[in-house]
Amino acid sequence: MSESKTRLGVSAFAICVFILALGSNGVRNLVGWAGFLGLAAALVVWGVVIFVRERPERFRWYRLPAPLYWFLGLAILSILWSQYRFESVLGVLGQLATTLLAVVIAFVLSWHEVLRTLGTALRYLIGLSLVFELIVAVFVQRPVFQNFIDGFVDVPETGKVPKLLYWSRDLLFAGGPIQGLVASSVLLGFIALLGLIIFGIQLRAGLVRPVRGWFWVVVSFGTILLTRGATVWVALAAVVVGLILALWARRLGPERRVPLYATGGAVLVTAIGLVLFARDFVFGLLGKSGDLTGRVETWQKVIDLAEQRPWFGWGWVSYWAPWAEPFASLDEKAGIQVMSAHNAWLDVWFQLGIVGLLAFAPLIVLTTWRVWFRAVDPPRRGYGPPLTYATSALWPFLVMIALLVQSLTESRLIIEGNWLLLVLLAVKSRFDFQLPSLEAEPTKLPWRRVPITSETGAVRVQR
Repeated sequence: MSESKTRLGVSAFAICVFILALGSNGVRNLVGWAGFLGLAAALVVWGVVIFVRERPERFRWYRLPAPLYWFLGLAILSILWSQYRFESVLGVLGQLATTLLAVVIAFVLSWHEVLRTLGTALRYLIGLSLVFELIVAVFVQRPVFQNFIDGFVDVPETGKVPKLLYWSRDLLFAGGPIQGLVASSVLLGFIALLGLIIFGIQLRAGLVRPVRGWFWVVVSFGTILLTRGATVWVALAAVVVGLILALWARRLGPERRVPLYATGGAVLVTAIGLVLFARDFVFGLLGKSGDLTGRVETWQKVIDLAEQRPWFGWGWVSYWAPWAEPFASLDEKAGIQVMSAHNAWLDVWFQLGIVGLLAFAPLIVLTTWRVWFRAVDPPRRGYGPPLTYATSALWPFLVMIALLVQSLTESRLIIEGNWLLLVLLAVKSRFDFQLPSLEAEPTKLPWRRVPITSETGAVRVQR
């Protein structure tokens, strides 16, 4: 098999993984749970085959982040004391499968290949979501229910159908909120935010043609507007602040960043203060209530349960199992059981206790630390002078910010697509730490070629 065909197969695998993980709700609506599990199993097998065939030389088990082992090991052990053992086994298997796919992508693909395949997957998810909403608005002209709901949750007999059961509410021409293929304005808004980050980086780095790049930037921003989610706007603001700090850090250099860290700390403290003491005002500006659509009530109930088993939790399950206790009677929204704590940190405490948080937090902190320095440290080759920064070094840090902000109001960080991205960034930043430079940046724009001076003084042009 030629090298080009081999890389094409690897790229296709990564695109399929990103689409399945980030667009899992849409896939389940299209093919059902049985089809979704079958596709997931096929991707796991495909990933193992690719990994064995590629045999990445840099792979060593000890190169995986230690907190990842701690967290997964505790999740496996929690089956022993779980209050819902069968569901815990299923949750652990799903967690391990997602982790395996992330590890394969991290070791088999380069940073640029990850950026490119993630961008392709996001274009499919955003584009098809808008096409789906357009079809519903033009041809169906009424709300559409999620296909996988039957047999999974009970539709309440109140005469009013909860919004959570809709696949599309047919609100495209009304200005939203639209839900897209993923059947959730929150999830679609976050996917659009990821798209805005990835497409913006690709556009600025010259990795795509300007017309194509600007088109998808505009489409992503328009999708965020149509989802009308408060959390995604907060996450977007955090990403913008993170980008400003990263560019400032690049300008200052490694030796003069104390004012930057002081400013970043002040911004963080201010943000926390606003959330704690002025939540009604802040979210009122975004057209949302201060209780975050009932999340505060859910958080309190989860805290009450977590305090009953504070150290090791109730057992790992990832997605809540609404048919099992204590989930069946824990909380309801609009007549149906909630499927998560709507906060990744509370969910980890609830399921794995304080010990779980002590394993989870280092994974987050160390990953954020590594992608920050990947974004702001000057690239070098040997002992020579620093090279020109590459734009593509920024995207892991910006994606990490988006993941962290969403983890405060959603539990997606510990399941499916967001867990995949977290593990991917954690693993790849742990072993693949060579910083990209501008002259090594692939480009599709001939007029952005970079002149390089060789040791003999001759000038050559690098694409």
